[in-house]
Amino acid sequence: MLSVLNRENLKRVLERMLDEEQFLGPYGIRSISREHLNHPYLFDLDGTRYTVQYEPAESTTRLFGGNSNWRGPVWMPVNALLIRSLLLLFQYYGDSFKVECPKGSGVEKNLFEVAHEIGDRLADIFRVDGTGRRPVYGDTEKFQTDPNWKDYLLFYEYFHGDNGAGIGASHQTGWTGLVARFLHLFDSVKASDVLNEGTKSMMQTKPLAAAEGVVPGEKLAAIK
Repeated sequence: MLSVLNRENLKRVLERMLDEEQFLGPYGIRSISREHLNHPYLFDLDGTRYTVQYEPAESTTRLFGGNSNWRGPVWMPVNALLIRSLLLLFQYYGDSFKVECPKGSGVEKNLFEVAHEIGDRLADIFRVDGTGRRPVYGDTEKFQTDPNWKDYLLFYEYFHGDNGAGIGASHQTGWTGLVARFLHLFDSVKASDVLNEGTKSMMQTKPLAAAEGVVPGEKLAAIK
């Protein structure tokens, strides 16, 4: 009832967020739309023109703090907030509210399924893909093939917006460790659990909450 977005505006926002040419990347939600790769945002301030352009990895300019870059990569805390919000919105709208995910696919999903889709894409950063490589390690051959490294995952600060390679500080377990929460959450929570939170049936399916010492009525609050 207190959401900033009504039903119509929520659909409009999700249409852009779930567009793979914009925010929805193969490994999570990008911090800025990929549309700005070829169409940068331009603005003038006091006679000076500034440009904000999509950059999937390290920043190419010191204007925004040198190597620090929120202009395209995937960040776990942002994705965590989006997943939590989608679950709360699903709790309110239920199964009747569906959106195309990804945009242009012809596949309609409810908001729980959208949250699950984003969680899966984030997990794919670390999973071994069809070629036997982990996106998180990018082109770093030592980590991809050395038996002393390839199965010992590093949690980077953020991830390449297009190929999922880990970038920035490592080991960043503080917020990148949230990927374990997503895996556990969607393995132990069903859509019906979210809709029936607080009911007896939901209280009987609490492995995630119990593992964290969370009381039965707080499953959604477990994503922090």
